[in-house]
Amino acid sequence: MTPHLSRRTLLGLAGAGAGAYLLSACSGDDKSGDPNAPQTINWWHIQNTEPMLPVWAAMANEYKAAHSNVTFTIQPLENEAFKAKLTTATQAGDPPDLFQSWGGGVLKQQVDAGLVKDLTDDVKDLVAGILPAAMQPYTIDGKIYGIPFDIGMVGFWYNKELFTRAGITETPTTWTGVLDAVRKLKAAGITPVALAGKDKWPAHFYWSYLAMRIGGVDALQKAVDSKNFDTPDLVAAGERLKELVDLQPFQKGFLGAEFGSPDGQAATMGNGNAGMELMGQWAPAVQASSSTSKKGLGDKLGFFPFPSVDGGKGAATEVFGGGNGFAVGKDAPAATIDFLKFLLSVENQKRSAQTNAVLPTVKDATSAISDPNNKAVAEALSKNTGFQLYLDQAYAPALGQQINDSVAEIIAGKKSPAAIVKDITQVAKTA
Repeated sequence: MTPHLSRRTLLGLAGAGAGAYLLSACSGDDKSGDPNAPQTINWWHIQNTEPMLPVWAAMANEYKAAHSNVTFTIQPLENEAFKAKLTTATQAGDPPDLFQSWGGGVLKQQVDAGLVKDLTDDVKDLVAGILPAAMQPYTIDGKIYGIPFDIGMVGFWYNKELFTRAGITETPTTWTGVLDAVRKLKAAGITPVALAGKDKWPAHFYWSYLAMRIGGVDALQKAVDSKNFDTPDLVAAGERLKELVDLQPFQKGFLGAEFGSPDGQAATMGNGNAGMELMGQWAPAVQASSSTSKKGLGDKLGFFPFPSVDGGKGAATEVFGGGNGFAVGKDAPAATIDFLKFLLSVENQKRSAQTNAVLPTVKDATSAISDPNNKAVAEALSKNTGFQLYLDQAYAPALGQQINDSVAEIIAGKKSPAAIVKDITQVAKTA
């Protein structure tokens, strides 16, 4: 899911978003395991805009300077473009050497297909210093197949100035309170909610959180285990979401909006044109990079966790989210794992944290978190009593995609909450 989805690329890395950025010419490539042989690491990531794009590039340059036999081919890609390109590569049995991963069901499918390396023995010392919750999505059948560099949660990011103008004096603590805030924002002539309807995955955050708040975090696990999403709690989640949709809270043209495009969800927030958005820990950075000023809302931006639902069984301390990490392709050269360790060093994790775009996973780097909103996210995450990975990553790809598609149908008014759980169940039975 996640971050830095603007289609712009940093000046000086021309063509990075569309093709490959070579740090130096390739003088040969050896994947035999000889650490001193010429090696080229093909690295795909989704930090395709500031602030992390230049940070990753700098780290690769630093590693190359210390390892003269190593070169890089780097492809920074927009989120959806990345997923499409990776699908093509994995179907061909030719994954990149180092690539973005959110873990979960997608990673398991790659593991089952023999496309990624088992990192368990190589990263024992590194993992000892990483937050345990961050490792869960990358640990499959007791073995480690990926390393997270970022961890966080989805919550509401709101414009303090617009809330004040609408007469909202306190952030909502219940779903009813969210709906009331939407009504007040509309009454004040303010677009209440920014949403990337075209991308679909941002909308699935709402249904997933409502399912957790109504049925508890176990409701989703029971549904996937039993291959049955047609339950009263999950239907109710759609009904609560429809309450929001019926208020017509989203910006004009939201059904065609992407997350990180110049007129998309993040830009709508970053330019001060909406009251709030439901998004992960990367939201402030993408709001800033997508905004006209390139600064976003600054101290006008606030954060609050997804609230409880009256009568629901789920606690407000159960969180929905995940992080960003990297997996290593099956034929990656020997230096790839060493470079991954370099990216996750305490020093480099602190550098990443200082951009305010990354919440570090290395315990000794968490002191570098300085942004008040990032601290609020980290604090809420530290108090969690249950954790659910994004559904389109936690589940098998076909099931995750169906959830995204089905929630989009509620958002667009095309299907009822009762109908979409039947569609999801049908896919769950075969996924």
